[in-house]
Amino acid sequence: MSTAPRGRLQALDLFRGATIASMILVNNPGSSPTYTPLEHAEWHGWTFTDTVFPFFLWIVGVAMTLSTARRIEQGEDRVRLLRHTVQRAVIIFLIGFLLGPFPNIHFATIRIPGVLQRIAVCYLIAGIIFLFTKVRGQIAWLVGLNVLYWGLMTLYPTPGCGPGSLTKDCNFARYIDTQLLTGHMWRATKVWDPEGVISTLPAIGTVLFGILTGHLLRRFTDPQRRLRLLFGAGAALLILAHVLAIWMPFNKNLWTTSYSVLMAGLASCLFGAWYWISDLRGWGRWFRPFEIFGSNAILMFVLSGTVAKIAARSGAGAWFYQNVCLAIASQINASLLYAIANVLVLYLIAWALWRKRWFLKF
Repeated sequence: MSTAPRGRLQALDLFRGATIASMILVNNPGSSPTYTPLEHAEWHGWTFTDTVFPFFLWIVGVAMTLSTARRIEQGEDRVRLLRHTVQRAVIIFLIGFLLGPFPNIHFATIRIPGVLQRIAVCYLIAGIIFLFTKVRGQIAWLVGLNVLYWGLMTLYPTPGCGPGSLTKDCNFARYIDTQLLTGHMWRATKVWDPEGVISTLPAIGTVLFGILTGHLLRRFTDPQRRLRLLFGAGAALLILAHVLAIWMPFNKNLWTTSYSVLMAGLASCLFGAWYWISDLRGWGRWFRPFEIFGSNAILMFVLSGTVAKIAARSGAGAWFYQNVCLAIASQINASLLYAIANVLVLYLIAWALWRKRWFLKF
C-alpha cells in the first residue's frame, strides 16, 4: 500500500472511476431481463455495456504516457521501466487467471483468456511499444496491428466458411481460438472466447489510442486548446469508425477495427467532458465518489468479482434480491436495484481505503 501520488489529472481519475462503477453495475444484475443498455450486444452493434472495457484500456494508455514519459525524458533506464511493466503485467494476468475459477481451480479446463488477462497482455505489449518507439512509431504500430487484424479477418480462407465471414458461428478469430484454446475458453460458449487471441490485436490498439492522447495532453498544456483537440480528435475518430463500419461492423466480441476506433472516439469525447467539468470548471469535487473508485481501479475490479461470489455462495445475494429488490420493484427494476446495491457496497470499501490513504499498486 502507498499514498496516492500528487499532481494527478483529476479528469483521468474521474473517468477511470466512472468506468469502474459502470463495470460493477453491468456485471452484477439481479436477474434477467435487464435494461438493454446494461447488456452486451448479442453480436454486431454496441450498447453502453460494450463501452466499459475499451474505455478502461484507453485510460490505461493515457495513464501510461502521463506517468512514464517524463521519467524517460529525465533519463531513467528503459530496461528498468520494462522490468516494472513486465512484473505488473504478470501479476495482473495471474490474478485474472486464478480469480475466475477460484476456489475450484482445475488447470485441465481453466479459462486462459479473461478481462484481467487481456488488460495485462495489452498493457505489456503497448508498454513495450511505448518504451522503445516515439510517437511516429506508436502510430505505425497502431495502424499495423489493425491492418494485420483486418487482413486476417477478411482475407484468410477460414476452414468451413472461407475468407471474410464475421458471423458468430464462423470467423477467423473463432477458428484460431479452437486451435489454441480448446478446453480453456469462456464457459458460456466453450468454442470461442470474447477475449480470444486475434481480437487482442485491435485491443492493443485501443491502449495505443490512449497513449497518443497522453502525448497530446503533454504537448499542449493550454486547457482550452486541450479541450478542442480532445473533442476534435474524438469527432474525427467517430466519423472514421462509421466509415470503417461499412465494411466491418462494430463488434465487441471480435473487437473489430471499427469498434476499436469508435470506442477511442467516444473515450476522447467523454474524457474531454470530464476535463471540462473538473479541470476547467472546478466541479470535480461534486463527483468525488468516482475519484474514489478510480483510485483503486484494479482492486475494485477484483473485489467486485469476489463480493459477487461470496453473495452467491452464501445465499445472501439471492435473499436480498428476493426479499428486498423484488418486494419494492418489478423484475427488471429489481435487477437494476440489485446492481446498484453492488455498486454501493463496493463504494463503501473503496471509500474506506480512500480514508486510510491506501492505494494498492501491483
